[in-house]
Order: sequence, then structure tokens, then C-alpha cells
Amino acid sequence: MTALQPATSGTTRGASFTAPIAADLAEVERVFARKLAHHRGHVSRLVAHVEHYRGKRLRPTLLLLAARACGSVTLAHHVLGAVVEMIHSATLVHDDVLDDATMRRHVRTVNAAWGNQASILLGDMLFSHAFHLASEVDAKACEIIGRSTNRVCEGELHQVSHRGDLGLSEDDYFDIIDGKTAELTSCCCRLGAMYSGASAETIESLARYGRALGVAFQIADDLLDLVGEERTTGKSLGTDLDQRKLTLPLIRLLDRAGGDVRTHIRQILNSPENHKREALAPYLAETEALSYARRRAEEFAEQARSELACLPPSPCRDILESLTVQVVHRSC
Repeated sequence: MTALQPATSGTTRGASFTAPIAADLAEVERVFARKLAHHRGHVSRLVAHVEHYRGKRLRPTLLLLAARACGSVTLAHHVLGAVVEMIHSATLVHDDVLDDATMRRHVRTVNAAWGNQASILLGDMLFSHAFHLASEVDAKACEIIGRSTNRVCEGELHQVSHRGDLGLSEDDYFDIIDGKTAELTSCCCRLGAMYSGASAETIESLARYGRALGVAFQIADDLLDLVGEERTTGKSLGTDLDQRKLTLPLIRLLDRAGGDVRTHIRQILNSPENHKREALAPYLAETEALSYARRRAEEFAEQARSELACLPPSPCRDILESLTVQVVHRSC
């Protein structure tokens, strides 16, 4: 999301959405690098490769924007920003193993370059570093981050357990993405507000903002997996189809299709062929499944936007609001 720009209105006109927190984000990067700097040899090469994964920085950005919008950024925020980025990086490394992905952000994935064993161990090491770093803040931070990471892993396990389940319901889908994506974005906003001294009500509002934003982000990501272009997104697309993971557009497609058509769609989804995106495209258009999923993403984005009413006017609040548009209407 480095290419994202906030909506051209108000105090954010023409400015990067990280501008008010640029110095703080740079400090997060220094903390991140310091924590991983002591590795040598082959391990250092693996750690350096993960740097290519980290183009979006959405999670530490949300944490810092929430902190600034609620009050001020502290040293704890810098550490916690590095923590959530490490956790996110670890999940990406593991996700690529689960999806057998070969490209992320225009470079080979760790598993494609060094194999699944190295990828799993690298992800584990990043998780371990994250929790060790969180202990520099306090026990409460460790508790919150640990609880959220448990939920992230639960969401991933839930998705794996439903692989190939062509009867997956929308409720199950939303439960999966609430865990695997929205939980961590919610955690980031909670930590940002909490460690800036915000009230309990504001902390909960920002946590709900992050959760709704995360759901909208994941629906948009699932749409890109079906209709995006790899040269634009910079990662392997169609992996959900290859792994037979049902996402919202596909759930809607199966729900709206008639009997014979539904049977044919099921055959496409179960086929070993690798042209599923092309084969499904006319059915997705005919049933308006893509536009339905986009509308649902916009609904969650609007929910997120409504939670910002607790904040006083500020450039950071404007950017948090503009992000609710950007996460839905994006090409990468």
C-alpha cells in the first residue's frame, strides 16, 4: 500500500497517508532492524529476503495513526509497531507455504527460493522475536498481542479445515477473515489508542474501526485474487482457487447459480486445471458476485468510518477515514 494516497480533501490533500507519522514509522523500522540485526550467514539472508515482503506497512501505520489521532506517539508505540510488523511478516511467510505461492511483491517467496522447512522455521523465528520484543513494553502488551495472535492462528486453521468445502457459508467466511486478517488490524488500533492514554470508550471504538477495516481489506484482497493482475499486485494470484478456498465472491456465485450451472461451477472448482479464473469469469459477471462482494467491503468500510466519530478533528483522523476508501478501491 505504499502507493496509496488518501482522498484528496481536507488537510490530507495531495499528501502521503504516512506523512504525519513518517518519523515515527522510520523509528519502527529501526527497532525492527535492530531486533533482527544479530543474525549471520544463511539466516541473515533469509531475514533480509523478508524485507521484500514488507511493502505495505499497513499495521504499524494504523497503530501510529491511531496513537497520533488519540494523543501522542510514545516509545512504546515504536516497539509495538515493530512487533505487529514482525507478526504480520511471519504470517505471510507461513501463508505462502500453505498456498504454495511462488511470488510476493514481485520477488520469489521464501518457500519458492529455500523450501518449506526453511519458511516454517523462519516464520516461527519471527513470531519468537515479536513476543520477545513485546516484553520490552509490559505484560499487558504481551497479553493483548498474544490473544490476537492466537485468534489469527485460529482463523488460519479454520480456513485450512474448510479447504475444499464448497458448502462454506458466508458466516463461516466472515469468521475466518475476522480471525486471520481483521484481528491483527484491530489489535494495532487498540494498542495505538491504549498507549496514547485514550479513554476506554475511544480504545474500543478504534479497535472496532480496525476490525471492520480489516474485513473490508480482506474482501478486497479476495476480489484481487480473482480479477487482479499479477504484474500489478506483485504476488501469485488464483491461489485461493488452486487451494480450493472459498471466498465471498465464490460463495455468492454458488448461491446465485442455478442447478446445472452450479454443478458446472463445482466441476471447475474441483478441477486440477489451472485456468479456473478464466473459466469462472463469465459466471461471476452474470451473477454479479463480484459487485456483491465489493458492496459488502464498502459496507464494512463504512462501519469503520463511523467509529472515528469518537476522535477530534485532525490530519490523522482524516487519513484513517481516507483509508476506509483506499483499502476497498485498490489494485494491489
